Amino acid sequence: MKEWTEILLNPLDTIEVTIRVLHSGGARIALVVDENRKLLGTVTDGDIRRALIEHTSMECIVKKVMNDSPLTASLSDSSEVIMSKMKSMNVLHIPLVNEKHVLVGLKTLQHMLDKKKYENPVFLMAGGFGTRLLPLTEKKPKPLLNVGSRPILETIISQFIDAGFYNFYISTHYKAEMIRDHFGDGSDWGVNIKYLHEDSPLGTAGALGLLPDNFTKLPIIMMNGDLLTKVDFEHLLDFHHEQGNIATMCIREYDFQVPYGVVSIKNQYVSSIEEKPVHRFFVNAGIYVLDSKLINKIDRNSYLDMPNFFETQIKNGDNISAFPIHEYWLDIGRIEEYERANKEIRDIS
Repeated sequence: MKEWTEILLNPLDTIEVTIRVLHSGGARIALVVDENRKLLGTVTDGDIRRALIEHTSMECIVKKVMNDSPLTASLSDSSEVIMSKMKSMNVLHIPLVNEKHVLVGLKTLQHMLDKKKYENPVFLMAGGFGTRLLPLTEKKPKPLLNVGSRPILETIISQFIDAGFYNFYISTHYKAEMIRDHFGDGSDWGVNIKYLHEDSPLGTAGALGLLPDNFTKLPIIMMNGDLLTKVDFEHLLDFHHEQGNIATMCIREYDFQVPYGVVSIKNQYVSSIEEKPVHRFFVNAGIYVLDSKLINKIDRNSYLDMPNFFETQIKNGDNISAFPIHEYWLDIGRIEEYERANKEIRDIS
């Protein structure tokens, strides 16, 4: 984590600038101050995601999305008092201010200094044929294609390890033995890896039915094995816990521009013409958190895709949280995306 003086923002700074400060600062918070360093507010990763889910522009000023009544402490407060405040309000950090509300420091929980360990299982889907990447996938499964100096799936697993996860399940089908031979039981990486083989393709949710009965009571993180992303998995898991819903789906904003003028007709007359309009959607980003009780709802050896599975849960009255991704994200489904990933590997690593 950088010094607190390096995570300061002007109230007129944009969301784009704020995201850069949050990423580079490593404290999960940025502090908004005026020219005299009086604390005006704070902004966290959660604040940014809530703004993005409302389609807020990256050019929007941080003043409009910040928390303008943050919890604070004074220099005279003891460590016990500050820790008590943090625990009671379930926060990771408290700005320190003087009697004039001028920012003088930032207190953070010690766990930021100590590497956390998460027992939550990570389920990685690596059984696809990768047909859109032919001829690259003729002799090698897509998750083992190199981006930079190592396979896609190795990059994914390494990112989870860096975040403190060590229990992995990998679903396999196409050229499964090559994936097992490469990763083994995970001991070379200091983690545990188990494999679930699909005799026939089971879909993006169906492979969960191969998990052992009652294997965990903890939420499980699930991810496609052909994604490269800089999503903070700790933030994702924290978000899931905070929302308290049965599942969380990562989503990504997708812009589609109609290449023509769109004509609206009313009573056989032209009522308006909109030149090359841009439509914005949220798309499934292929990363999920599932409560363990969901796993028991999946039939063993039955084909099931995650969107259909989620649709069923929604119809049954369950809530599924949306976690918008603003970090780097690339689905390597085609040759063009694979080539792009190799060009952008420095940003990914």
